[in-house]
Amino acid sequence: MINEFKNFIAKGNVMDMAVGIIIGAAFTAIVSSLVADLINPVIGLVTGGLDFSNLYVNLGKDEFASLAAAREAGAPVFAYGAFITAVINFLIIAFVVFLLVKMVNKVKDAALKKEEVAAAPSGPSELDVLMQIRDALKK
Repeated sequence: MINEFKNFIAKGNVMDMAVGIIIGAAFTAIVSSLVADLINPVIGLVTGGLDFSNLYVNLGKDEFASLAAAREAGAPVFAYGAFITAVINFLIIAFVVFLLVKMVNKVKDAALKKEEVAAAPSGPSELDVLMQIRDALKK
């Protein structure tokens, strides 16, 4: 059983997945910072400083100055602004990931093309072979 476990862990797919998860966690922090620190302030500037995350409907009887105050008091709220912010963040993150994957695929394709060119046979072309056959038949 231990040997089976060692074989399972030693397989490339498991190791690749582990590396992917670790890199993905680090990349998540970078993209989250990009969205929160660079893109959302620009969106706020364009929308006149509107912060969607504080938009809510109070479903209780009491009045609250902010969503944070309502949540702290345990009041029932319909926090539609937080949902709008989450959707905007998702779209931005998905677009950044799309651009990253597109760039990685372009680099990978360029590397494959170089390998194909290097691996291309350096022998005679089809035309050369046909000309040799023709010449041999003439003799």
